[in-house]
Amino acid sequence: MTAPATPVAEEAAPRKPAAAVKPGRDRYFDLLRALALFRVVLYHLTGWAWLPLVFPSMGVMFALAGNLMARSLKRPAVQVIRGRMRRLLPPLWLLGVVGVTGMVLQGWGPDEDGHPGWWLLHLTFWIVPLSDPPYAEGLPGVHGFIGENWAADLAGPLWYIRAYLWYVLLSPVLLKALRAVPVVTLLAPIALAVAFEQEWLSLPGERIPSALTDFSTFGACWILGMAHQEGILRRLPRYIVPSVAPVIALAGLWYALHHDFGTGNDLDSMPLAQALWSFGTVFLLLHLSPSWSEWPRRLRLFAGTITLLNSRAVTIYLWHNTCILIAATLWDRLWGFPLLEQNVPGLLESVWPVLVLAWILIGACVLAFGWAEDLAARQRPRLWPTGESRARARGSRRRA
Repeated sequence: MTAPATPVAEEAAPRKPAAAVKPGRDRYFDLLRALALFRVVLYHLTGWAWLPLVFPSMGVMFALAGNLMARSLKRPAVQVIRGRMRRLLPPLWLLGVVGVTGMVLQGWGPDEDGHPGWWLLHLTFWIVPLSDPPYAEGLPGVHGFIGENWAADLAGPLWYIRAYLWYVLLSPVLLKALRAVPVVTLLAPIALAVAFEQEWLSLPGERIPSALTDFSTFGACWILGMAHQEGILRRLPRYIVPSVAPVIALAGLWYALHHDFGTGNDLDSMPLAQALWSFGTVFLLLHLSPSWSEWPRRLRLFAGTITLLNSRAVTIYLWHNTCILIAATLWDRLWGFPLLEQNVPGLLESVWPVLVLAWILIGACVLAFGWAEDLAARQRPRLWPTGESRARARGSRRRA
């Protein structure tokens, strides 16, 4: 499983007065989603093991999506699920058109594994990702432009899309269970993570165990988001969350440190540690939620950037790995200039210029492919959405 987080851009419908929250978009959630996306890009570039500890992006993004899904389920479930799928899939299809075409042009095809029928069947996961879409392994790169095995980087974020889709499909059942037995429902994914870790549960194959592992790792965060929207967390005594959440998070940290935590073996390689740390941290973040209906003065300068990241979250998430690979490949070309190699080797080894270049390329992808998110949301396409669209400003009557 590759961590990421994108996360998926969501609309925040006005909350009811009964929830004691101001109407309109929750700017605190917008800030969390933007921070999560930035951290995902930085982590996939650097691989720094401590970054998921500083901010568990994937847990945060699943919690925010779960919160918004619970809000939407005030409408008929079939209508909500159809709307979520409509918003999620077109950007994926656009990535598939570019990526699969490139793989086929480099020789990937039905004879790749000797089973043409299965190859064609598995391609349907690029249309509806109920399982991980297939990709070609070991493809050569384009010299000086993109590195080898580029298809693996392109397909890396797709586990999140698959997990998100399953959470959406299961949300009506999860919400009913949460209302009936909240504690059991919240802890069920963590109990599943323990069962997998202790090998009490073993399943054949790869696709089903992979999906269940993702649910056991981040399912509790999704359900936490639903519990926040339902007001379940607000009904807890104020001292409960600050007392319990750090203990859960520290249990995850303890487990990680006692299982050779470090670069190449961080939380992404330890589902139980990831589940505990993400659950505890997200629990605190939702408990502290100030529910901003307007930007605080100190954040107004960044409002446009945060709005852009939220409006193009799917595009950024789907394309960021490829942009990082291209940026790193282009930057490595500078080693071919002896003057730079001899005088500024530290600059050539630095990750920060590559990060800047990667975000420039991500911006280009926003311009080239981001319109698909507007079409999926049935809005007028915008190249660089840094402010509220007119449709959003009018309200949420037609939101999915």
